[in-house]
Amino acid sequence: MPSLNPFGCVLYHNSGTLELNWSVEYGRICGMENLRTYRILAYLKEKKSCSLKDLMKKFHVSSATIHRDVETLARRDAIERVRGGIVFNETSDAGTDLSNFRERVVSNRSEKIAAARMALPLVQEGDIIFLDSSTTIFELALLLMRASIDHLTIITNSVAIMGLFRKMPATWVKIALGGSYDAQLNSILGAAALAQLSGFNITKAFVSGFGVDAKNVTTNHEHQAELLRVILGAADKRYLVVGHSKLGRTGLYRLSARGGFDAILTD
Repeated sequence: MPSLNPFGCVLYHNSGTLELNWSVEYGRICGMENLRTYRILAYLKEKKSCSLKDLMKKFHVSSATIHRDVETLARRDAIERVRGGIVFNETSDAGTDLSNFRERVVSNRSEKIAAARMALPLVQEGDIIFLDSSTTIFELALLLMRASIDHLTIITNSVAIMGLFRKMPATWVKIALGGSYDAQLNSILGAAALAQLSGFNITKAFVSGFGVDAKNVTTNHEHQAELLRVILGAADKRYLVVGHSKLGRTGLYRLSARGGFDAILTD
């Protein structure tokens, strides 16, 4: 149910229990070996080293499963094997890559799923929607694939969501923005992407951000902010989808005033 809030617009809140066991399905859809592999890497990055027994206990899996996951990470040069355990490889390019977008996918995932579930009913038959490159909106894209919607147009600058296109219904129109690739955000940005937006009619934009304070919605990425400001100005309806950890904090670049959204959707 909607409630009054200090951010100047309707705030939808869901405190229900989440079904969080999506790791296998998530990995299958994204083309990853499995989400647990990236959870292990995030855990190891913090701990620096651990035993295989510690990993079995932490992730509630068998010895055989942990050995398969360790083999996957070793092939990517993200870890180093030592007697009885593994060590995080600080110098590996693979480790650096995983610690960016894929690590953000794992971080606070339960609240991202909850916020995305609040946004899902707002997507209706025949909509033309924009989905940004945040990991929260990626969760919305996963939910949309399970929804009963026959006709939908999705426009996105998210490389991760583009990777889902082939598994989306054939009756949907899927549009990937072209432009410069940003590895940190796993997104398409820049002048070419901005130029394409002028030709689109967008009925609803779903975006996220770094923070929502008493005045503004903000991000820490200049070129992402530039693109999202254009999107928000063009869309008929604007929805901010954020986990509760984003409330009350502030980033460097302003996306919109707090009242510039038709709704803020959070867990």
